[in-house]
Amino acid sequence: MKAEQTATGKTAYLTNDKDVIFFLFGNRTIRFKGPYSLNLITQVQEWDHGYLVVEAFYSHSEKPVEDYIDLVPILQDLYIDPDTFLKPIEKVEVRYAR
Repeated sequence: MKAEQTATGKTAYLTNDKDVIFFLFGNRTIRFKGPYSLNLITQVQEWDHGYLVVEAFYSHSEKPVEDYIDLVPILQDLYIDPDTFLKPIEKVEVRYAR
């Protein structure tokens, strides 16, 4: 699966391809490693200015698992100002290319 290449308006998109997670907003795609056992992110349950609570399937579990992603340190490691980048985002949705 490939992530869609654009996110518009005030909605960002989250997707994954195995253990690589993609966060798309505006003309930026932030790509980072997730757990090796990650199969599929299915839902964003909560968005709080860079902190995500997601539902995901892992290879070790038949049921979805609640997991957490903190984008702030990831953005800082990429020399992206978290406050500036995250401020316009009002919601995050899971979206996979079709």
